[in-house]
Amino acid sequence: MKLAKVVGTVVSTRKDEKLDGLAFFVLQDLGPKMELKENIVIAADSVGCGVGEVVLYASGSSARQTVQTDNRPCDATVMAIIDSIDLADGTRLYDKAED
Repeated sequence: MKLAKVVGTVVSTRKDEKLDGLAFFVLQDLGPKMELKENIVIAADSVGCGVGEVVLYASGSSARQTVQTDNRPCDATVMAIIDSIDLADGTRLYDKAED
């Protein structure tokens, strides 16, 4: 899984019927110090995320392992909304409550 920030939404009125009912978001990958990286990905949402949240997403065949994306043509899926990230040395890298 990869760490990313939800930076936008994707609206599609016409799509393959297997994608009906899925919400899509624009994710921007995060680096090891929570800095935004250049690359973005469009991902299906399986957990009810929103713009501005930090999330974990899976890509490739793992993206089709959720109830919502099973047997659907998805290459990236949001799998979790992050509440906090703590390093082994006790440093809090991210806290949703403070963001």
